Amino acid sequence: MTDDLMTIREMCDAFDVTPRTLRFYESKELLFPEREGQKRLFTRRDRGRLKLILRGKRFGFSLEEIRQLLDLYQLGDQQHTQLVRAYEIARERLAEMQARRDELNQAISELQTQIDWAGKIIESNETTQKAAE
Repeated sequence: MTDDLMTIREMCDAFDVTPRTLRFYESKELLFPEREGQKRLFTRRDRGRLKLILRGKRFGFSLEEIRQLLDLYQLGDQQHTQLVRAYEIARERLAEMQARRDELNQAISELQTQIDWAGKIIESNETTQKAAE
């Protein structure tokens, strides 16, 4: 393989994804590998797009949002529009993630309180049982 092209196996190894994942992203028109018969060859552009797809998924972006962001790359405005839209979506996701974190922290605190209470009851019962023996 040249430095510019990677096989599906090389892409899987490099990005820790499955062939099925790559084929799925191709079917959703997020990746556009070159074809040599049945063989898929991924370009530098595909690798860059896959990095953005995986990062977007990790941050909770939908595939449609990711597609829209990737499509904005072609506008010819030095990615200004793409950056502005990514910034907007990222701020929305951050706010959602922070809200979920706050809810989770509250649930953790409540659960810890219940565990502490139950532990004291169990310890008290065990102490009472030992004294009765």
